[in-house]
Amino acid sequence: MCSSDLRDRSDSATMTLELETRNLRHDMTDRIETLHLATVIANHTQDMSGRVAAITGTTSGTGYVCARELAKRGATVLLLNRQSERSVASLKKLQQEVPEATFEDITCDLQDLASVRAAIATIRSHHDKLDVLCNNAGVMALEDRATKDGFDVQMQTNCLSHFLLTKELFPLLAKSDDARIVNHSSGARRGPPLDIKYFGNNGGDLGGDGTDVENMSFDGPRWRRYQQTKLGNAVFTTGLKARLDKAGLTHIKALLAHPGLALTQLQATTAQTGGMAADSPFMQQAQSQEDGATGIIRACMDPKASSGDFYGPEGWTGFPELLPLEDLLLDADNIRVNWEGCEAAVGEFRF
Repeated sequence: MCSSDLRDRSDSATMTLELETRNLRHDMTDRIETLHLATVIANHTQDMSGRVAAITGTTSGTGYVCARELAKRGATVLLLNRQSERSVASLKKLQQEVPEATFEDITCDLQDLASVRAAIATIRSHHDKLDVLCNNAGVMALEDRATKDGFDVQMQTNCLSHFLLTKELFPLLAKSDDARIVNHSSGARRGPPLDIKYFGNNGGDLGGDGTDVENMSFDGPRWRRYQQTKLGNAVFTTGLKARLDKAGLTHIKALLAHPGLALTQLQATTAQTGGMAADSPFMQQAQSQEDGATGIIRACMDPKASSGDFYGPEGWTGFPELLPLEDLLLDADNIRVNWEGCEAAVGEFRF
């Protein structure tokens, strides 16, 4: 069999798995009732008229819901996504759902630092102030491979590019009277402390892809890389708050959220690469993507939010409560490793 035949067979198998996963997701979504979004909108948001919010990863899932709800409350919403058919379709859908809103579609591929820098330049050229930066986008349990910049694909997508966005857009955030930097973590943050090797220019050489048994049980090297990124998101928030406090920048809030177990496109993407079973029994317990988005929605819009607040369900699902910060999120070594690793990758963060 020639190599082109093998590629065709592989492409066909991937397309089949993607279709099956999407069908499963749609079937499950039909059965999941959204329980908490309306309460959060009614009791934990404010008028966002005249404010500008930038959100990464809005083509589906929690980012899409957050963009929609911010727009409904009056914000101008900047949609930061890799350009694709999905980004075009999601923008059209948002415009249909909130026709009076202002959306700006900005190309931002988090797996390409040049693209991230170009997005930053675009935002700077169109806006002199930014009120909300929601670092929402993420990938989960992908293969051990490098981006074009040489970093682990999960670490660059989930952490490094968001660190770069935050530090370069910080002067615009500083001009807001109530700026919010919102980072999206996960229950996967729990685990070993941060290891600097995961932040380095050594993508594709960080443990491999694991066995089928490991991946089905959310274990092994690809899940360890994911855990490191989600802990990184969390301690970026606590480290940022400490620096903001030291600088006396009380009008800029660093906030953290997690979605609990929510059914989004994240699982479909992971299933395509062998990271988890598309029909995992674990996912039968999931809440809707709308309820999964309520943590970042509170962080973006709750008028009572304070810097350092952490919103999300107490368990796998539930109302986005104000949660205590765990010891591992306040650990000085974790904060140091994250900050040093990110600065080595994308440059010094100066206030």
